[in-house]
Amino acid sequence: MDPKLRRMVCSLLAYLVLLEGGMFSPSSPPSGLLGKVFQYIDLHQNEFVQILKEWVAVESDSVQPVPRLRQELFRMMALAMDKLRGLGASVDSVDAGFQQLPDGQTLPVPPIILAELGSDPKKPTVCFYGHLDVQPARQEDGWLTDPYTLTEVDGKLYGRGATDNKGPVLAWINAVSTFRALGEDLPVNVKFIIEGMEEAGSVALEEMVGREKDRFFSNVDYVVISDNLWISGGKPALTYGTRGNSYFRVEVKCRDQDFHSGTFGGILHEPMADLVALLGSLVDSSGHILIPGIYDQVAPLTEEERKMYEAIDLDLEEYRNSSHVKKFLFDTKEEILMHLWRYPSLSIHGIEGAFDEPGAKTVIPGRVIGKFSIRLVPHMNTSVVEKQVKQHLEYIFSKRKSSNQMTVSMTLGLQPWMANTKDKQYLAATRAVRTVFGTEPDMTRDGSTIPIARIFQDIIQKSVMMLPLGAVDDGEHAQNEKINRWNYIEGSKLFAAFFLEMAKLHL
Repeated sequence: MDPKLRRMVCSLLAYLVLLEGGMFSPSSPPSGLLGKVFQYIDLHQNEFVQILKEWVAVESDSVQPVPRLRQELFRMMALAMDKLRGLGASVDSVDAGFQQLPDGQTLPVPPIILAELGSDPKKPTVCFYGHLDVQPARQEDGWLTDPYTLTEVDGKLYGRGATDNKGPVLAWINAVSTFRALGEDLPVNVKFIIEGMEEAGSVALEEMVGREKDRFFSNVDYVVISDNLWISGGKPALTYGTRGNSYFRVEVKCRDQDFHSGTFGGILHEPMADLVALLGSLVDSSGHILIPGIYDQVAPLTEEERKMYEAIDLDLEEYRNSSHVKKFLFDTKEEILMHLWRYPSLSIHGIEGAFDEPGAKTVIPGRVIGKFSIRLVPHMNTSVVEKQVKQHLEYIFSKRKSSNQMTVSMTLGLQPWMANTKDKQYLAATRAVRTVFGTEPDMTRDGSTIPIARIFQDIIQKSVMMLPLGAVDDGEHAQNEKINRWNYIEGSKLFAAFFLEMAKLHL
């Protein structure tokens, strides 16, 4: 069979399988330009998947401070710049300098990409933000496949970065390349800002946005971010808020060296015992944070907001099963959503300095560091939360009358973000969702923290929207991360439809 014909048959079969799975109820096929765009994307979907495979193969891990991985990050950014230049974009590679690590090591920070297609003053200018760095991944940690080899199983594309965030970045590029391939003008001016350090705290990004406020961003009308997930497996969503994050480390130290428990056990204030008591004082078994005053700044729940939670399409049983969790802390959809989105949460992440290897080692750690974070919501403030946390831990530690030293520090403080859902781009995105998926989007908030949304809102003061592509079970940051082929391909169509809807609203 002719290779081109084989690709077309495979694409059609994949599409039919997805339809049979009942993931969505498509509306009538569009006509005109949009119909041509959709047809092109369907017929070229295997090419789009192949490009994603090439991008996933790059081990662009920004979390581990290893020179080899930094080289991979630079390679990833170069691939993206080549792709954008191939579309005719003007591309600027902004030097982001160096990252100073706690141990004194310095590593180069990958450049931030600023790209632009079109500068027609009669058209709206939409700026897309994405990132191409990923969390660490090793097959021995529980991956069923090589995390850096994109592997398709039953319409699911498994690989590190597939959904967070290489797949969505490519979906935007796919939408642009489709107009280009059809010889059609882009309905809007498009700008890209793409970084390679999001998973490591977006090093140097905020300063760069500030510098470019009156240059690159001066003519931007709307900012779109596709770096989160739907609340369900098959229904699209628009996101209008995220929680903030205050990350803490609490250190308890007796001395730098560890102790033998046979020689010192029973005669010391053990740092680990102190630390466990401190961490155990932060949150109770129902998820309620025990730090005095922590809920005082939380915005009150309004009746209008409550109705928004009632309208969300969430099957709790499906959500629980897809999360592989036996039981949640709450029994109703509304309670689950409110505690994910509009109430703060406290999570304990780990202990540094403790023995965690297989086997038995009778050691008393001389110094341990506990790590935990609090997800913040409107109208909580990071500086107030920092003060409350320190006062609470100092009080608990004083009650133990320990001779050890305790130090508390907040290493990250990011404010929550909220958008105006009446902005034009939310209307355009809603119309695009109707066209592609034949349904109304869920209007959601996100329990995680995406700092760039707040940065754009505060510094360049533009309308910001989150337009996610991934399903709730994509497993970003986890083993076996994936994006469904359907989400990736239909998402490329969604972005193309969004361009056209934005152009209509701008008239």
